[in-house]
Amino acid sequence: MKRLFFLDGSGPPLGHMLLALGGYLGGFDGNFLWNRIGAEYSSNVPVWSLRLLPALAGALSVPMAYQIVWELRFSHCAAMGAALLVLIENALITQARLMLLESVLIFFNLLAMLSYLKLCNSQKHRPFSLSWWFWLTLTGVACSCAVGIKYMGVFTYLLVLGVAAVHAWHLIGDRTLSNVCVLCHLLARAVALLVIPVIMYLLFFYVHLVLLCRSGPHDQIMSSAFQASLEGGLARITQGQPLEVAYGSQVTLRNVFGKPVPCWLHSHQNTYPMIYENGRGSSHQQQVTCYPFKDVNNWWIVKDPGRHQLVVNSPPRPVRHGDIVQLVHGMTTRLLNTHDVAAPLSPHSQEVSCYIDYNISMPAQNLWRLDIVNRESSTEVWKTILSEVRFVHVNTSAILKLSGAHLPDWGFRQLEVVGEKLSPGYHESMVWNVEEHRYGRSQEQKERELELHSPTQMDLSRNLSFMARFSELQWRMLTVRSDDSEHKYSSTPLDWVTLDTNIAYWLHPTTSAQIHLLGNIVIWASASLATVVYVLLLCWYLLRRRRSICDLPEDSWLRWVLAGALCAGGWAVNYLPFFLMEKTLFLYHYLPALTFQILLLPVVLQHISDHLCRSQLQRSLFSALVVAWYSCACHVFNTLRPLTYGDKSLSPGELRALRWKESWDILIRKHQ
Repeated sequence: MKRLFFLDGSGPPLGHMLLALGGYLGGFDGNFLWNRIGAEYSSNVPVWSLRLLPALAGALSVPMAYQIVWELRFSHCAAMGAALLVLIENALITQARLMLLESVLIFFNLLAMLSYLKLCNSQKHRPFSLSWWFWLTLTGVACSCAVGIKYMGVFTYLLVLGVAAVHAWHLIGDRTLSNVCVLCHLLARAVALLVIPVIMYLLFFYVHLVLLCRSGPHDQIMSSAFQASLEGGLARITQGQPLEVAYGSQVTLRNVFGKPVPCWLHSHQNTYPMIYENGRGSSHQQQVTCYPFKDVNNWWIVKDPGRHQLVVNSPPRPVRHGDIVQLVHGMTTRLLNTHDVAAPLSPHSQEVSCYIDYNISMPAQNLWRLDIVNRESSTEVWKTILSEVRFVHVNTSAILKLSGAHLPDWGFRQLEVVGEKLSPGYHESMVWNVEEHRYGRSQEQKERELELHSPTQMDLSRNLSFMARFSELQWRMLTVRSDDSEHKYSSTPLDWVTLDTNIAYWLHPTTSAQIHLLGNIVIWASASLATVVYVLLLCWYLLRRRRSICDLPEDSWLRWVLAGALCAGGWAVNYLPFFLMEKTLFLYHYLPALTFQILLLPVVLQHISDHLCRSQLQRSLFSALVVAWYSCACHVFNTLRPLTYGDKSLSPGELRALRWKESWDILIRKHQ
């Protein structure tokens, strides 16, 4: 809302932009600190508008559940049962009533599945008709929106692609279609399911970056070039900088890797201790570190080894790829140096220092060859912000590198910089870029110190292209480390299936009214059981079909397989990957997978009634059991309703009654 740049590792920006759109339409000015869950909203926060989109998405999921089961060619009763289960599932309701994105993700997942089923049914009667193109295009758009809400949406997208690939394979083998017709089918699917989602995904980021044009709290995570493209912040500092680095230039050097924190090449008057804690000796030279804050001691002067002057000539002599340079520390005038002495915390690497002449047999080794990593030619000029460079030591071929280790107290807990022996390839910790830059004009040290504190004067625009900013932002989103610390309400994927966890969202400060993310245990347990039954029945049918025994008519068999591929497959692809994720997980991560399981449940019930119940009496008894089961699910929904809506003050007795699982566990332990 304030157009400040931020980086959220939870996913792409579409979901946040849609929530912000609701706030914008409601007149929200962005003046509220979202720093504490459960905090009272101020009068300027249009809560209704901000919650409208998730609530609308949750509400529309109910008729879409009906439509999906109906498009799978199951009965109206089964379709109504699926819609009812989505309607009374307490966890889905809770998540849809708050400013959260799971309901929106589920909506686009279901929309992608429904659109594809509509496409399949149109394919049989009117291929390439207007409605056929509409459903095909909508499938691609819904998939891209699902991925744009959260990265979890890619699981459903891959499922749809997989099913579409199988259907395309069958089309290729259909001899009733001409070669041209088959080619048109394949091209149409490639455009709608591959090209359109990519374009839509890029569009989300384009709008996102256009909106977030101002410097924000997460700038330092990004590269210098990205920061300079934002209004304020680094852009304000670097606005007048010259582009080409020349001999005599005064520069600050930022490590491109940016981990564990963004930092700049730094030195100060303090020297390495004569003897380290482990008994190893050092050169006792001036310390060189990487410092995570702006500081005057971050400034260095690029010097021509063949000349003594530390100012820029007129006209300036630019530094090019492959040139030999010296780096002079601006405040102490000592030269960046490395030699065959072990680094303090990385003994396999060389110590990096600023050379002090102690009149002993340790000569200066301060020549560095400039290696522009992202050069376009062998005579590339070293450019401010844009060039990513390595400094290769001439004498030892070591490369200036950020090790990432924190020095002890004698190094002020700053980050260690070492000389790493040259090896094939390179790591970003070996790469640096010029962030702040000015042309030095003062040869005298006192005047130069004043110059280092003064702002630059020249003006030069340095805007990144959209694709460059998109690539960097996407990479940072995928690689930024989230907080992996244990949370009070964190859980494991196994806890989700058994509903052995919940999340307390809100507690009224004066009454006992509260909101919990808690599922309907009847629906969760039955959905898991239905998944197991489906897998067992599928395996049984496959074994019998291998023996040429067809228990189901071909039409029923294809319908059964497609329902399993979309519903059971949707549950699997949205659930199983979490076992491989090293991140803090919560119950709401399971809701997309649960929705697919819920769709499978009435499918299995109808299949049992139609194909496994042999007599009319068996069907009648089974129908009665199903009705009783639905009644039980509705009763549990009504029982948990106060914790779902938070609109009722609960007495201590009512709260104890709702803790049935806790009481059950205590009873079991007593009997054990």
